[in-house]
Amino acid sequence: MKDFARSDDPRVQAQLDRLGALSLPTGRLGLATIRELLDRLGNPQDALPPVFHVAGTNGKGSTCAYLRAMLEAQGLTVHAATKPHLVRYNERIRVAGRLIDDALLAALLAQVLDAADGLDPSFFEVTTAATFLAFHRAPADACVIEVGLGGRFDATNVLDHQAACGIASLGIDHEAFLLVPEDGVPTEPLERIGFEKAGIARAGVPLVTQAYPPGVTRTIANHAALVGAPTMIRDADWFAETSEDGIAYRDRTGTLALPLPALAGAHQADNAALAVAMLRHQDRVFVTREAMSAGIRAARWPARLQRLAPGPLTALAQRHDVWLDGGHNPDAGEAIARFFAGQPVHLVIGMLASKDAGAIVTPLTGRLASVSAVPVPGHDAHGPDAFTSAESRPSVAAALAVLPDDGLPVLIAGSLYLAGEVLRLNEEFPD
Repeated sequence: MKDFARSDDPRVQAQLDRLGALSLPTGRLGLATIRELLDRLGNPQDALPPVFHVAGTNGKGSTCAYLRAMLEAQGLTVHAATKPHLVRYNERIRVAGRLIDDALLAALLAQVLDAADGLDPSFFEVTTAATFLAFHRAPADACVIEVGLGGRFDATNVLDHQAACGIASLGIDHEAFLLVPEDGVPTEPLERIGFEKAGIARAGVPLVTQAYPPGVTRTIANHAALVGAPTMIRDADWFAETSEDGIAYRDRTGTLALPLPALAGAHQADNAALAVAMLRHQDRVFVTREAMSAGIRAARWPARLQRLAPGPLTALAQRHDVWLDGGHNPDAGEAIARFFAGQPVHLVIGMLASKDAGAIVTPLTGRLASVSAVPVPGHDAHGPDAFTSAESRPSVAAALAVLPDDGLPVLIAGSLYLAGEVLRLNEEFPD
């Protein structure tokens, strides 16, 4: 159960125990299993409210948060599926604006797991099927659905007739899955990543993207053309410029003056702009400029440059502001470095052994007042030797307790698994 959290509700825990025993069968890729599972359940994915489907390497979760906040600011009821969970599995499924309650979650997981008998589904396929069942059964005006791993073979990629699809920032991550050699696909790594993400494109559904290197853009546009999806590409079909005064957005239908996000980090303006572009390039759900502005201000997304509140864990850091980020790839490291530009910072890092050890520390070179390497509970993690001048600490609490009294900010980073543990220990539970 190391990845799937615990529940205080014994009904949910019984199903999480069953879910935790599942894994992706070695070597199996494709959508045949999820399609068969959904067919056994009556294909709930075919009768959902208008869907906003978002892929990407970094920023897709934040883009989903902006979409949900903007739609809700319009007075609409929204289902949302995001991943991963940080503390409770329930965080993955938000039904009509609220996290799924334990009774419904237990019942849905039991129904899906029973229906999956003999199929050998993965954790993600069962989760996706339960999500679609929940969204099908409760009234709402729109759905916001985050892609998990990649796009082409992600379990959510059984959706058709979405309101809009979006692709957020791209970078190299999950290489063992997304860069597996295959005939007929791009060989350049970032182009291959773009190809995988573009797999969510559908005929007649707007595919709205950020700006990428020319080869990546061509790869995405070529795939979209092949399936008949109109593309709306940043810096070609829509534009967004950020200043200290806000976001200046424009596209073929006009211009918008939008506020800066409340979420920390300059990159959040890009994520907000993508959400705006997705809403502007579809015609199934109407959202005013005022609601877009209100949503940009209201959106929250935990463990993404989140300043931790006073709590049991931050109390150990005395006069330090403590920031938390679950980023673990080089693009996330660059975004973090921009946020702390020119400022020394104490880094507490816990990173899975399968990840690039330099992803976070390299962009912060020259600004690290100290580096503490900590374990990631339940996972194999890099030790202190993987990081320059790092001290080994047995836990985040131990690392915070020995900080010098210099008032410098503290960043806890390197893993969403670690981030979830930090939020739990500081009693900041995502709602």
